[in-house]
Formats: sequence, C-alpha cells, structure tokens
Amino acid sequence: QVQLVESGGGSVQAGGSLRLSCTVSNYTYSGNCMAWFRQAPGKEREGVAAIYTGGTSTYYVDSVKGRFTISQDSAKNTVFLQMANLSPTDTAMYYCAADRRVGICRSFASASRIFTHWGQGTQVTVSS
Repeated sequence: QVQLVESGGGSVQAGGSLRLSCTVSNYTYSGNCMAWFRQAPGKEREGVAAIYTGGTSTYYVDSVKGRFTISQDSAKNTVFLQMANLSPTDTAMYYCAADRRVGICRSFASASRIFTHWGQGTQVTVSS
C-alpha cells in the first residue's frame, strides 16, 4: 500500500518559516509528479507547488513564488516544502500528493482531483 507521510507542520508567527516533509513508501519514487496542496477551513483545496521527481523541474502558484521552495531528497524518497515569510493567509492543512502521470505537474494546481495518492496532511497555523 502506497503511503505518503507529511511532517513538519506547526504554529508560527507571521514572517516565520517552516519546512514540511513528505516521505513516500511502497512506491517507485523516481519519475513521478509530487505536489503540495493546502486547504483552509471553508475553502477549496489549492495547489501550492509541484516537482518532477525524475528531474529538476519545479512549479509554483503565484501566491507562494519567492517565499516557498519545493525540493527533494531522492535517496530518502522525500519531498520538502520550505516556507518562508509566512502570513496568516498561509494557514491551512497541507497535503502531499503523488501521481505517475508526470504530465500533470505543469498544471498541477488545477489537477488536484486526479492525483492518485495522498497523505493525511500536516497543519500549518500562522498567527499575526
């Protein structure tokens, strides 16, 4: 059974930083699209960033460009989301997702419904 386990969430003040991790098991890590999504209470789930695990391509939504960085450690089957200069609007449950259809990486933000594998999420709370 494929497992995606997120960690690293927590509570920080505005302007602070957090690094989220997503470790994949029982899955061929290389050659996939892996992405971070988030969902705030009462809001739709939205894409944050994505990475092609078989190369170096990364993708971001405009609201996090310059503040968030997605990266990977392929030796550990782990994807990271480094978040800096956080604001209360970043408060949400953050989810990691994976899919073998690498073509969806470029349009990941509008493809959340078709990602195959999901983690349970990690909460990020930013106070003002």
